[in-house]
Amino acid sequence: MTAGTDTTGSKTPPAEADPSGRLADNIVYFARVLRNAGLPVGPAAVVDAIRAVEVAGIQSREDFYWTLHSIFVKKREHRPVYDEAFRMFWRSRGLIEKLIALFSPTAPPQPSREKAKAGAARVAKALFEGLQNPTEVKKPEIEIDATLTVSGREVLQKKDFAQMSADEIADAKRALADLVLPLDRVRTRRLVPTSRGRRIDPRRSLRSSMRAGGDIIALRRRDPDEQPPPIVAICDISGSMSQYSRIFLHFLHALTEHRRRVHTFLFGTRLSNVTRQLRMKDPDQALDACTDQVEDWSGGTRIATALHDFNRLWSRRVLSGGPIVLLITDGLERDSDEDLAREMDRLHRSCRRLVWLNPLLRFEGFEPRARGVRAMLPHVDEFRAVHSLGAIADLCAALSGRAGREETEPRAWLSRADRKAAG
Repeated sequence: MTAGTDTTGSKTPPAEADPSGRLADNIVYFARVLRNAGLPVGPAAVVDAIRAVEVAGIQSREDFYWTLHSIFVKKREHRPVYDEAFRMFWRSRGLIEKLIALFSPTAPPQPSREKAKAGAARVAKALFEGLQNPTEVKKPEIEIDATLTVSGREVLQKKDFAQMSADEIADAKRALADLVLPLDRVRTRRLVPTSRGRRIDPRRSLRSSMRAGGDIIALRRRDPDEQPPPIVAICDISGSMSQYSRIFLHFLHALTEHRRRVHTFLFGTRLSNVTRQLRMKDPDQALDACTDQVEDWSGGTRIATALHDFNRLWSRRVLSGGPIVLLITDGLERDSDEDLAREMDRLHRSCRRLVWLNPLLRFEGFEPRARGVRAMLPHVDEFRAVHSLGAIADLCAALSGRAGREETEPRAWLSRADRKAAG
């Protein structure tokens, strides 16, 4: 790197003053970490970053941060990932403080932030994968690699979320991003122009006739619009449900990315609306915002109270347009059964379809013996599992009408339980 000039006009030391003698290589390395973490960083951006550092110099950690920020960050949602990558890369490499001391010996050291932000896990994985030098680390020769083969995918599809390792959970989150609900559409009251509609649009017909002087009237037509039904998710975040709800939030975030109307509510001992937080582009930042929004994560649960608050405060706002309501809870309730049954009945009457997702269905011997479960079952349309990727894929198929509903019929569960109790 050639000598540059800072904002005061003084010459900055040449690149050889860098303790490693390879400042440009470190910027290239840093850009590679950003690219592995998901930022769109190309070769042109790397060249611009090196030239920007040559012109601006390195007067302080903050100046160096914003110099690279101006080149590598193009969108607002990229900033949390860049911020975490800058903190971890330059601190772990131990270069930034030495560079500041060499380029500006009088500059005081800048304290680094200790609290990790959104994207920390993704950046750490990209960083430490990049730190491995292929010329130094000799990987063992693998004759048969079963990673991401059919058998590996089948195991991941059937494995319980609570039994997955950190790497398997990361793979499951990426798979959830590819699972989207079908493009089922419902008819609305809004009329839109169509070429072969049943209804005549007088206003558009008269406007089109004016172009021909009013002699010829070409009839324009319109029909009711068809749109995908909105999704309303009410997720239990109590201690027994937090793992499943957190992963299911990634699925809801993916639905939001596909421009589907999704309203998300979390409840433990109180109800929290996290719809706005889940609309953030970065999934890690969205989940962090959801966690900060609620105060009772992994605590107790009061299903009847949460449903009462939803029916009283939010039902008229979000249950319009024939929505599908996804209720994610295990049904272990501490309130009275009468209150729970009444709130479930009101919720069922307010939506087009109510689907109860219960992770307890992962057990083969599950029976609806709990009082809370028996109070809720008569008021739902489907009773499904939510403990694995395969269960969520079955949910997507069921909502498109491609799967049978015999095994998920709630009344069938109650009748089988009653027969076993009587026998």
